[in-house]
Amino acid sequence: MSRKQITEYLVADLEREKWLCSRCGETLGPLRDNYKKYVLLYERDPRDISPPIPGADGPGFGPDPEWCRIIEFYCPYCGTMIEVENLPPGHPLTHDIELDVDNLKESHLHRKEGLG
Repeated sequence: MSRKQITEYLVADLEREKWLCSRCGETLGPLRDNYKKYVLLYERDPRDISPPIPGADGPGFGPDPEWCRIIEFYCPYCGTMIEVENLPPGHPLTHDIELDVDNLKESHLHRKEGLG
């Protein structure tokens, strides 16, 4: 099997060069691309996560929605939350994982053959 666990919910299928959901095993896009382009996105209002304190003046403990947006990333097949990121409004999604696929494949082959 040519699979490598990358995060708790992301697996790299080195043979097919695909991202996989670790929970359901479904494909989440090409391994050499940003998996976030192939999953479900849900933009949350920070006030929904940390609502203002009832009866208190001020916004509460959550980030100001004019300064921060919360993006949740979900597997489109099983609904597992894969990642969450906080970004300023208008900021593009981050490409937070970029693998050296060729090196991973070579390392995996050497381990498989007992060479290293």
